[in-house]
Amino acid sequence: MATHATQVVPRFGELDPYNHVNHAVYVSYFEAARCLALESADLALPDLSDQNVQIVVTNLEVRFRAPATARDTLRVETELVERRRASTRWQQRIIRESDDAVLVEGNLTAAICDNDGKPRRPPPGLMDKFDALAPG
Repeated sequence: MATHATQVVPRFGELDPYNHVNHAVYVSYFEAARCLALESADLALPDLSDQNVQIVVTNLEVRFRAPATARDTLRVETELVERRRASTRWQQRIIRESDDAVLVEGNLTAAICDNDGKPRRPPPGLMDKFDALAPG
């Protein structure tokens, strides 16, 4: 499986009163890492928008295993699990680099829509670009 890795260092404003990364912030980490993975496959979101295409998250499941703190360096691993006719399924993990502990897991589905958020068929060749992120 082609795994895209993105390094993240938590910032002070992302912490809760317990000095843990706030649970909602992990979703932002997932989103940023997925956008970078898409860019690596020539699927940059601004370029897609110019073509009246959006990749819209339609389902998201997050499982929290252990907290990250301000002292942690994190790695967000992003994998394309399935490519369908007009949607994709992804798995993501947030890992503490110092001990390779999996802290958070995410599974999501994303659909192809137009810039108004209405489902649409992907333009020719678009879905083939996802192959760069798919299992080898």
